Amino acid sequence: MADATLAAMEQLITTVARLRDPKRGCPWDLAQTNTSLIPYVLEEAHEVADALRHGSNQEIAEELGDLLLQVLLQAQIGEQEQRFTLLQICTAIQHKLVQRHPHVFATARIEDEAAARESWDAIKNREAQARGEVGLSRRLMEKARSLPALAAALAISRKVAAAGFDWPTQDAVWDKLDEELTELRGAKRADEAQAELGDLLFTLVNIARWQGMDPEAALAGTNRRFLERFAHVEAALGHNLQPMAAQSTETLQSLW
Repeated sequence: MADATLAAMEQLITTVARLRDPKRGCPWDLAQTNTSLIPYVLEEAHEVADALRHGSNQEIAEELGDLLLQVLLQAQIGEQEQRFTLLQICTAIQHKLVQRHPHVFATARIEDEAAARESWDAIKNREAQARGEVGLSRRLMEKARSLPALAAALAISRKVAAAGFDWPTQDAVWDKLDEELTELRGAKRADEAQAELGDLLFTLVNIARWQGMDPEAALAGTNRRFLERFAHVEAALGHNLQPMAAQSTETLQSLW
């Protein structure tokens, strides 16, 4: 099985290289750069997450394959531009995994999942200090740049709370939510309203953290439920949205 997997991986790497071949490759693939592929990397990552939550095993495998393709395309472009290679990518993550798991690859002892996470964070902090990255805020700024805003908010919230910067009680977070909602309602300018909306969303993320919920999963579930219900409204209107505006609020609510 291991030999078959390695052979399949080698064939996939060869296929991606052919797609990027200057003479025989695909015009679309040849036109791509590391940065032009960013939207596709994010899209495939989100589709993997959705498949893991709701998809079949076959759908999960297919979406993971699409994401793997993005990694290999990035590596192929990086190698052609003499910036980085797939070998460097594999070597770097291999070193990181061994370095941050001394309880697996060395003699350190870890008793549970919480201790493993603490060990990982401690080693990561030492690595950052060795690179001259001093201060939690600087590390979180770097992390936030690489994440969607909702995921970044949760990561920031967790890290600063672990450092002791947190509300004293969950009720205090709810009070903060009421405060931010009032400020959003009272905002007069568009830029002020947008800032207040951000504060409100950040507070909601903190409520999710306090209650052990995943805000990304929560919003993804709402999106799915909304579209399922909207599909019923569409079907009731014969899949013709033109008369929707002519329907009364009561009728649309009933269909919903």
